[in-house]
Amino acid sequence: MLKPIEISTGVDTRAIPTVIAAKLAAMRLRIEAFQDCWDQHHAAQFVAADYELVYQTLAWVSETQASIGRRFVEWGCGFATVACLADALGWNAYAIEAHADLISEARKTIADWPAKVDLFAGNFLPPGADDLAADPTLPSLGHGGQSAYGAWETDLDDFSLVYSYPWPGEDEFHEDVFDRYAAVGAMLLMFVGPNEMRLMRKVKA
Repeated sequence: MLKPIEISTGVDTRAIPTVIAAKLAAMRLRIEAFQDCWDQHHAAQFVAADYELVYQTLAWVSETQASIGRRFVEWGCGFATVACLADALGWNAYAIEAHADLISEARKTIADWPAKVDLFAGNFLPPGADDLAADPTLPSLGHGGQSAYGAWETDLDDFSLVYSYPWPGEDEFHEDVFDRYAAVGAMLLMFVGPNEMRLMRKVKA
């Protein structure tokens, strides 16, 4: 089962290093340019998170929460910004994205940062996880391509921290997938809307 972890109320006041702030400002411009030519892209399923808040929260998690390891994965990574932030904070970063247009952007982010991120073009759901969805129309479902975990010769329970930005109405599905497949002690961090991060740890039932 999942146990909520209360995130410090002052997390959004944490200082962001100048170099990280500059990279995030550049990312914002790139994402805006990408969205301005939306008709040229097929990646309709992309909305940027508040990356400053995500960084502040990731830094807080790194400093205050016990971890079963240092392997991090970003589900549906888009531009792979969060995976690069995780790498900057000392995590062994992995990222998964299904859309070809976004994979291209993610590769550019990783190269330009530069960051050490293992990027995979495919499905972030473990095999069989679709069956946990109560709604077959959720955006996380129906992506083609190989499972990232099989390609990496890993399982979700090899990761100690998972990050996702679920679409409205699918946060419970992400939680259910994590609860089913993650290791006991692993954490799930979600950006769930403006000024709101959610952190949970899997514990023994």
